[in-house]
Amino acid sequence: MKKADGSLQLFNREKVVRTCLRMGANKQTADEIAKQVERRLYDGISTAKILQIIFQFMRKYKPIVRNIFDLRKGLSLMASKPEFEVFVQALLARSGFEVSPNRLLNGKCVEHEVDAIARKDGDTFFVEAKHHSKYHTPTGLDESRIARAVLEDVVEGFALGKSDLKIDRAMIVTNTRYSSQAVQYGACRNILQIGWSSPKDQSLQSLIAGRNLFPLSCLRGLRVDFRLKLALSGIVLFEQLIEEDTRSLSRKTGLPWDSIRNIKEKIDPDFDI
Repeated sequence: MKKADGSLQLFNREKVVRTCLRMGANKQTADEIAKQVERRLYDGISTAKILQIIFQFMRKYKPIVRNIFDLRKGLSLMASKPEFEVFVQALLARSGFEVSPNRLLNGKCVEHEVDAIARKDGDTFFVEAKHHSKYHTPTGLDESRIARAVLEDVVEGFALGKSDLKIDRAMIVTNTRYSSQAVQYGACRNILQIGWSSPKDQSLQSLIAGRNLFPLSCLRGLRVDFRLKLALSGIVLFEQLIEEDTRSLSRKTGLPWDSIRNIKEKIDPDFDI
């Protein structure tokens, strides 16, 4: 099997099963689709082709799949600001964190603008959201070193009385994987680095799929300017859009109410206005 970077690896049936489960299939359906994929394998098949086959079979079992992109692609289509930042805030808030949005923190030396403050289990984090439009691009060591430097400055700023907010740890959330050096440095410096597939029990894909917190950027045919108006009102998830009153959201965003209704129907065919 050929990956996007050109490297070769053995076919992993469990990855196909997990992909199907992320797209809403039950275990029996996921296993059946994995069998169908195995029957179509050939030497050098690309991961993109395998994903295409998965979508082909998923559309038969779950028609809504016709309307959505794969999660990794959907995340990559987001605008870094404000869409991905708001998405990270919403994801953390629905994953047990107490979250407040963008804020300035006074350090010993300078002010630092951070993408969120998140609290959980007695720890207060400042959060940096790092988005990549190319989801195979790793998040490197520089992001981790910058986060560590910011943490040191705001901790010293608090000790000097320049800030009334005590920060305990740094958190970076990205839609890609971390480089090996970034992983090593983050572990050494106690930085919580949430990436596509790490940490194992708190990865981005597990936080999203485990709670069905899929972003609106996964929906086919939804224009960027439409999504950005929703994002500015704090709406970035399928779940959030369904929860909102259609006419109230139309007044708040300036978007046509019938367009909002149509989007809701794409997400949930049983939706009744």
